[in-house]
Amino acid sequence: MQNIAIYHRRLYQITFGLLLILAFWGNLPIFILTIVFITTFLLLKTFTTLDANRQLKFILSSSYLIMMILQIVFNTTITFSTTSHTPFTLHLIAALLLPLPFLLAPILTRVNLKSFYLPSVDELETISFAAFQKNQAKIQQLLHNANHFKKVLRPTNLQPIFSDLHRHSATHYINNGTLNSDYFKRAAATLDDPYLYIAVSNTGSAASELIALFTQKQFNHTSLSFDPDLDTIISYNGGERVYPPGLNPEMVASFHKKPDASILIYRLPVTRAQKQTVLDTISKINETGSAYNILGLVTKHSLRRNIMFCSQFVYKMLQIADITYFEKQPGHVQPTDFIELDYHRQLEYVSEIKF
Repeated sequence: MQNIAIYHRRLYQITFGLLLILAFWGNLPIFILTIVFITTFLLLKTFTTLDANRQLKFILSSSYLIMMILQIVFNTTITFSTTSHTPFTLHLIAALLLPLPFLLAPILTRVNLKSFYLPSVDELETISFAAFQKNQAKIQQLLHNANHFKKVLRPTNLQPIFSDLHRHSATHYINNGTLNSDYFKRAAATLDDPYLYIAVSNTGSAASELIALFTQKQFNHTSLSFDPDLDTIISYNGGERVYPPGLNPEMVASFHKKPDASILIYRLPVTRAQKQTVLDTISKINETGSAYNILGLVTKHSLRRNIMFCSQFVYKMLQIADITYFEKQPGHVQPTDFIELDYHRQLEYVSEIKF
């Protein structure tokens, strides 16, 4: 077992090294050849070695081809566009996306696809009405999920995400000073309010909907506020094309990206000193600089201290003020964890904003 663990660790190290080489020196033809090679290899493996029914083989092969098309489109239109200089971040993202097709088979084979096989005539005679209803519900859910995937992954949804990637940086601080002196005056005026406010939102933005495919959660953004009216609400975000990605002020109106968008507001009891600690830390980040941890959504790590994503930022502020109420690595915290992992009911529900 130890030898197998060492083998896997070495394999991961070699794979990551090859991806870094591609990120630094790979060009468009090399990336496309790599994508086509991976897809061809997985298709051959699916039809020659995988012990699975025809339905699963069809789903896998279709998924590989769709992923190949998406990766080629991403590389030709975004990573290696006609611009004279492409940020290294895009090259690194494109390289890290290459192994994704290898995850499809383990994920799909865990699903009990036998629930959807076509029974024989003899088996049809023994199927109960309850079993029929159960399978019907599963099929309807499967169709619903397929429609949702199709909606989220359509080009009109992915285009704004891809076109925004060049604004991000995984290695440098690109945002500083977006919180002005007026913001800190308003935040300081709330120090006598013995609460910090955590807002968990379901915005419906293209990025939020894409993240939801992986988290399988309705609420995929979280923010921090010093007041219940959210006049001081801030978080790590993309900046809405107004500010650079990183630590930014937020406007409640900008959360309204779909008809059923909503914000859940909770409050956490704190002392004045703890609230001051959070405010001082935010002031230092604002002065030093920040960037949105877009790579951390996949790797769960930050390359620099002030490069974070939204839930990572909120949890770090709670850590610094010594008011965390659940244990988790900051890079692994999801927005809904602030609610779902509140086992000792430290949070107090305040209100819900519906648009």
